[in-house]
Amino acid sequence: MNREIQRINPVGLYDPSPNGYTHVAIAPAGASIVYIAGQGGEDENGNLADDFATQLKQAFANLDTALNAAGARPEHVVKLTTLVVNHDESKLQHLGSEIEARWGDRPPTQTLIPVPRLALDRMLFEVDAVAVLP
Repeated sequence: MNREIQRINPVGLYDPSPNGYTHVAIAPAGASIVYIAGQGGEDENGNLADDFATQLKQAFANLDTALNAAGARPEHVVKLTTLVVNHDESKLQHLGSEIEARWGDRPPTQTLIPVPRLALDRMLFEVDAVAVLP
């Protein structure tokens, strides 16, 4: 029985790699599913940096902390939902670079949602995740 997460970019769909995601992820039978709530760019004291790139890095560090608490690692993530305030191509490039640094050529699936604002004033980025523990 295959106990690995399968990641597939089917023929007939464009190559999503430059944008930091995979089209399809398949969890193995019997896997445990971990749901991580939206993580923003706040540090552990609730402070937010003023710039997008710093908040993005902190949000992914927060995601790592939440994953570790569940016994998971980034490679167990099969689905991300990212919310970006006033999304533009430069923010997509920052996000793509962060995804590549964490997942290399095996990124999770991802839905990016441009939004006018998030829960807190000055919050520019949020990411939630679904992970699979095979």
